[in-house]
Amino acid sequence: MALDMGGDRSFSRRAMKAELLDAETELGLAYAWRDHRDEAALHRLITAYMRLAISMAAKFKRYGAPMNDLIQEAGLGLMKAADKFDPDRGVRFSTYAVWWIKASIQDYVMRNWSMVRTGSTSSQKSLFFNMRRVQAQIEREAMALGETLDRHQLREMIASEVGVPLHDVEMMEGRLAGSDYSLNATQSVEDEGREWIDALEDDGDQAAELVEHAHDTEQLRNWLITAMQALNERERFIVRERKLREDPRTLESLGNELGLSKERVRQLEAAAFGKMRKNLEAQSKEVLSFFAA
Repeated sequence: MALDMGGDRSFSRRAMKAELLDAETELGLAYAWRDHRDEAALHRLITAYMRLAISMAAKFKRYGAPMNDLIQEAGLGLMKAADKFDPDRGVRFSTYAVWWIKASIQDYVMRNWSMVRTGSTSSQKSLFFNMRRVQAQIEREAMALGETLDRHQLREMIASEVGVPLHDVEMMEGRLAGSDYSLNATQSVEDEGREWIDALEDDGDQAAELVEHAHDTEQLRNWLITAMQALNERERFIVRERKLREDPRTLESLGNELGLSKERVRQLEAAAFGKMRKNLEAQSKEVLSFFAA
């Protein structure tokens, strides 16, 4: 079920004019949706409590998110609440829905406020939405008592009040104090217009990694050549066809070409690998697993 928002003001006005449900009607609608998936009952239930969702969304305007988006997220939380509500528990739907609406809005704000400054753990989420309020309250109380708190004391009291570790308070304080900057901003006038994005490390392979890979590939190639030279012509042919082709041949096809049984080709293959292992062991033990049958 999608929310037909239209303009957020007109949507809000329609929501405020929706019916007020008494407990008995609300319960009947909840049963109709849970037991019979009655979409008309769900629509009526959600419409009646959309004013609650809008009221809660308005409390998050200070975080800078568009009101229309906040209302949309609040509506999604309301629909989740309606879908999961159990009328047998004897709780009013509005009481249950508050948690889902708030959680939906908070998740949206955390995802969109700043990918750099916010966190995702429960303690970071609690700090994000409560730190400024708790800090202001502590400072007011200290001022009323004529006390002066240094930064460390203030952080400790915030951590105690919110119930989170001190280092989380210090981390969130730094995140909230910072600003978001564009990676396309210039670093300084002396850098001739060089942008911050130019300083990011390339995700691709670095020069040292490319050189190391090329060296290892060449070493492996040399080991293979030396080990293959220890085989006779038929053994080399079997190894090439079975292990060095993009589309390896079957034992049966090789047996038909060589005039041998499939089992005999398997025995020759195993013997060839045994010779190669011995030869490779004399050179290096690093590539033995490469030739495991």
